[in-house]
Order: sequence, then structure tokens, then C-alpha cells
Amino acid sequence: MTTSSQNPQAAAAAHDVPSRDELVARAAALRDRLWEQAPQADRDRRLDERTVAAVRDAGLFRLLTPRRFGGYESDSRTLLDVVTELGRGCGSAAWVTGVLNAGNFVAALFPDEAREEVWGENPDAGVALILGPGAPARKIGGGALVTAKWPYASGALHCDWAVVVLPVQDGDAAPELFLALVPMRDATVEDTWFITGLRGTGSNTIVVDGKTVPDHRLIPLMPTLNGAVPPRRPEETLYRSSFAGVLLTSLLGAQLGEVKAGLELVLEKAPKRSVNASTYTSQVQSVTFQTTVAEAATKIDTALFHAHRLTEDIDAHARRDEAPDVPTRTRVRTDSAYASRQCREAIDLLVTAHGTSAFAEANPLQRIWRDVNVANRHAGFGAGIPEEMYGRVLLGEDPQAVSFLL
Repeated sequence: MTTSSQNPQAAAAAHDVPSRDELVARAAALRDRLWEQAPQADRDRRLDERTVAAVRDAGLFRLLTPRRFGGYESDSRTLLDVVTELGRGCGSAAWVTGVLNAGNFVAALFPDEAREEVWGENPDAGVALILGPGAPARKIGGGALVTAKWPYASGALHCDWAVVVLPVQDGDAAPELFLALVPMRDATVEDTWFITGLRGTGSNTIVVDGKTVPDHRLIPLMPTLNGAVPPRRPEETLYRSSFAGVLLTSLLGAQLGEVKAGLELVLEKAPKRSVNASTYTSQVQSVTFQTTVAEAATKIDTALFHAHRLTEDIDAHARRDEAPDVPTRTRVRTDSAYASRQCREAIDLLVTAHGTSAFAEANPLQRIWRDVNVANRHAGFGAGIPEEMYGRVLLGEDPQAVSFLL
């Protein structure tokens, strides 16, 4: 008879899983460190390795990793709350943590052979996730031969693996889209991340040149997005969650955390700041300031409401071991876009209320403003596509005629 001490996977599956409150508390304990490090990450265009190690040591890369490999299989609300708390310290650190957890969620959808390669010896392994397709790969015996690039790879400097969208061409047939799981030892990182906000994410370009991705590390994109691929093990109901919903949840937390920090900072400074060209010796006395910060706070609350609702939708289906239907997935995507826009509008109000000094390089508000404005333009949130998709559903039309990300 094999005991858990003789079977590492059985031992991993039996480990204690921290509660949501415990995980959020671990994230909160890192806030001061992240806040102090954030300006340097912004200047360096990458996170300090000690910061990444602190997040890893707190177990915060394990949120969506299967329990049988030492992970927590936490729900999407836990993911949101943890990343939001990290965002109160550093938006870039929160963004990378969210993305690597979302990548781990997707890696957990692959066959056990691939999952063993990712986490068999390292339960803290992080997986970057890039949904823009690379150049077509050629189907060969046992896999696909890949030479391609994937830009905007958040976490590329700190991940062990990457999940990428790969068109695979078999002979003269039209390419079919797959998700490919690639070890970073088979890739290089090209330094291309010269962007106004979220600079510390180091979202550079992953390059793979002439490497083979074996069949067990390839799964079809559209069936996976649509929830047609059941969890690899029946007890792993987390992986019934909406693919796009988990991704967008992972990206919302950084924005929510940063605007919360921005509100706290503006309110803290207000009593000692006058209103230029007025008789007010303190911003607190100004009715305009009062109504502006009230509107910003309400927008943050509204963003939180929609973010919480979308995680409730995702988690309720997962608990019932049901793949969410198209209307639910479409509303989840719209909720995420609406929440993101509320964050952007809130930080715009806050920098206006604080005054011109908000844009001083030494003022954290300008970094938060840049981060949130860049985050809101992510393809998952921007260009009006989520709202168009939701409108199509309400009118009985197919939303995936507009975008595959659902």
C-alpha cells in the first residue's frame, strides 16, 4: 500500500489550503514593501527579484494551481481580493501576480503529463499567458515545430512556463488555433516593453525559435474557451470556471487596488493642502473637492460591485461543476470592462481633485494614473467590444462573431 509520504502528489493534495482571509492577510503584509519598491520597478521596467520572491514565498503564485501539485485551487473571488490587496502597494506586482495565476489556471487544463512537467518538482512555478496568436507552426510527428514571437507577455521575466496561442498548420489545411505550453528554457525574452504605464510588469516579447512543442502540450483553443473540455480530474471543479472570466478577474485586481490606494492618498493629504487661487486654506473645506472625492469613491464602490458580481457568477458555476453558458460569460466580460472603466474615471477625478502636483514624478498618484489608464486599454476591457458582445446576446445574436475571447 502506497502512503502519502511515498507519493509526493498524494501528499501535496492532502496539504492544508489557506483560507481567503489568510491569503489576503499575506498580501496585505507585503503592501509596505511593494509601495516602497514600486517607483524603482517603474524606473527599471521590471520588478525587483526580491519582490517577486516575497510574493512567491507568501504562496501567492499558487492560488489557481491544482491541489494535487501543492496549489490551493482558490476561487476567483480569492484571486480578485488577493491581487487587489497587492495593487494597493504596487500595480505592476499585482498585475504580474494576477497574470501568472491566470496562466496557472490555463496550464491546469492540459493533460497530466504536461501538468507534471510544470509543477511536479516546483509547486510555485508560474505560467505567463499571452492570447495574441504567434506565427503559424508546422505540424510534425508528435507535435508542432514553432518559430514565433508573442509580445505583451506580462511576467515574462519571472515565469517558468508560458501558455501562448499557436496556429498549427497540418499540410495544406487551414491553420487551427491551439493553446501551447512552452517552457521558458526553450524561449528567449526580447526587451520591447517601453510603455507609459504598468512599466514594472516587464511585459516584453517571448521568442521561440525552431523548438518542438509536443502533442501533450497542445490543446485546442476554442473548445477550451467555450468550456467544452472538462476538468482533468472530477474533483477539480475550479477548472469549470470561465476561462475569459478568470483572465479578466486577474487583471482587474491591480486596477482596483491602485485606485483604492489613490483615494487613500488624496484623502490623507487633503487637510494640509490649500486650494490655489481661492480662500480655502484646506481642500477639506472645498465643496467641489468634497463632491469630487465622493464621486471617485462611488465609482470605486461601483467597480467593486461589478467585480464581485462577476466572481460570484464564475464561482457559482464552478461549485456546481457546470461550464457557464454564453449569456453568463458575456455578462462577466461586460462587468469586467465596466469595472475597469470606473477605475479609470475614478483616478482621473482623484488627480484633478488633488491638483497639479499629482503629476510630479515624486508623487505616487501620477504612477497610479498611468498604470490604470494603460490597464483599462487592455484588449479584454477596451474598444467597446465587451459591450457590443453583450448587446448581441441581449438581441439573440452570436457574441463570438465579434470576438473569440468569451
